[in-house]
Amino acid sequence: MQIAIVGLGKMGGNMVKRLLGGGHHVVAFDRDPAAVEKLVKEGATGASSLADVVAKLTGPKAVWVMVPAGKPTEDTIAELAKTLAPNDIVIDGGNSNFRDSIRHSAELAEKKIRFLDAGTSGGIWGLEVGYCLMVGGDKSAYDTILPALTTLAPKDGLGYFGKAGAGHFCKMVHNGIEYAMMQSYAEGFELLKATEFGYDLKQVTSVWNHGSVVRSWLLELAERAFNKDPELKDLKAYVDDSGEGRWTVNEAIAHAVPVPTIAASLFARFTSRQDNSFAMRVLAALRNEFGGHAVKKA
Repeated sequence: MQIAIVGLGKMGGNMVKRLLGGGHHVVAFDRDPAAVEKLVKEGATGASSLADVVAKLTGPKAVWVMVPAGKPTEDTIAELAKTLAPNDIVIDGGNSNFRDSIRHSAELAEKKIRFLDAGTSGGIWGLEVGYCLMVGGDKSAYDTILPALTTLAPKDGLGYFGKAGAGHFCKMVHNGIEYAMMQSYAEGFELLKATEFGYDLKQVTSVWNHGSVVRSWLLELAERAFNKDPELKDLKAYVDDSGEGRWTVNEAIAHAVPVPTIAASLFARFTSRQDNSFAMRVLAALRNEFGGHAVKKA
């Protein structure tokens, strides 16, 4: 089928390649002309603007938006809405807030443009193994682009979950769980490293990845990381968050659902960004005041 990908970053560019490998006709656009030209050499049809994207598609036109959540996505969808026709399709594959997706669906419906929110997981490995896709929105649009979705996803890695917002809500919770899993691994490896046994963490991850109940793709990636840099000396202990962990905790509060592990993993990321934490200095001062415990002076 014919489909456009807008946003040719680490995931969007690889999605174009996977679609081309599946025999689809892909129109590719990015603000960086070099990114477009690179994929044109691999068989994509390049576009110079969003208007050009639409002009190079035949109806019903399907445009997959793969740009950062927030203003970039807002601006892209708003501009596409001006040029697309009734029955055309917009797919938001970024990490947008599900509430924004519900709104986008309603706004586009006023112009009779169909909308899908496609939570997309797989990162830089998606080109090789496929992208797990969690889709919500217009069912007829889903059915229309199903050939492309089937190419992008691995076997059994694709699901339609219902009305607009369902796809991005599912991806939000997915990422919240990911936060907690990563934090558990990180804490466990720190404990192993702190003991007197001198564990080789490369060996630990290798052993755990064969038959252990905690084996996972994340653990395989940890093994790769320890193979490259056993002490992780080249990394700074700073961990950002994309926003989805925060949204997960916010929605848990709104629905009165306890998610203490996910919440703790989110707050742990905040801790990583503090240098000489004031809260930790308060703790040290209190221990010194009530118990005379030794403190370290700055």
